[in-house]
Amino acid sequence: MPTILTERPPVPAAACPHRKRWTRAECERLEALGIFEQQHLELVEGELIDKKMSKNPPHVDAAALLLGWLIQVFGARLVRSEAPIDVAPQDNPTNEPEADSSLPYDLMTKAALYGRAGIVEYWVLDVLGRQLIVHREPQGGQYASVVSYSQDESASPLAAPASSLHISELFPAE
Repeated sequence: MPTILTERPPVPAAACPHRKRWTRAECERLEALGIFEQQHLELVEGELIDKKMSKNPPHVDAAALLLGWLIQVFGARLVRSEAPIDVAPQDNPTNEPEADSSLPYDLMTKAALYGRAGIVEYWVLDVLGRQLIVHREPQGGQYASVVSYSQDESASPLAAPASSLHISELFPAE
């Protein structure tokens, strides 16, 4: 009769395959050669992330609605959708994150990168939870304020406090 394991034994480091940590410079050289021509990749913590994996219709729809609202508030010249950002100098060699990925990844890995970069305000859509999570006040590489707005609430960007977005506008009726 098999035994059910509740914990896995530790794997020795030698048993794990070596991973290549990429740099921005290496990725730029490969892009110039046309290596990534058919792929949309994102560089985070030295790893290449396939951006096709994270797109799903509800997120795409909510992100498009949010983008439209942001363009109304700030104008098309100031709003960049899912474009690479400049990160903190210490993160620059191995990071070129974009906006769209999975929720835990956005809330942990990317929030830390954005906080270290001093990005004043970072919004994350939680489509399944039907909420908007707003990060503000970057201090010491993280955000001092993280607030979740439910679909029954409204949020305003720091740069346009008179503009208010009712979160329910981002999600279709259930």
